[in-house]
Amino acid sequence: MIKTNAMRILDKNNVEYKTYAYDSSKAISGTEVAKSLNQNPNCVFKTLVTVAKSKNHYVFLVPVEKELDLKKAALSVGEKSVEMLKQKDLFNLTGYVHGGCSPLGMKKIFTTVIDISANEQPIIIFSAGKIGYQIQTTIQQLKTAIDFILADITM
Repeated sequence: MIKTNAMRILDKNNVEYKTYAYDSSKAISGTEVAKSLNQNPNCVFKTLVTVAKSKNHYVFLVPVEKELDLKKAALSVGEKSVEMLKQKDLFNLTGYVHGGCSPLGMKKIFTTVIDISANEQPIIIFSAGKIGYQIQTTIQQLKTAIDFILADITM
């Protein structure tokens, strides 16, 4: 198994985690990733990067079968509005590619918001920062590695 920057950050913070590798040629959507890992899709989160009118960037984690509510997302970070970052801008901003974007190990630290439903899950699974790799930990363990806000941000 490869070590990604996200995994190194978890190691450095003594976070207990498990990794998964999946055939990325078959798992295209987050829902398909959850199926390929044989995991409840409510535990598998996608990482979404947004930009606000203020030009600030924000990171949101939502369950793969849910959609980010842009109004709720903006409210959660005290902005009037946010919109999805254009895919072509993702790598330069974060160092990650679409489908392999992790909330850990981005080029800069951005305000991160995780959907409140993560509190109801025994585990949370998200991208390890490389397509084909996922990290599993608990929301409590993740809190020792990054700061985040929990909020209702889905439709």
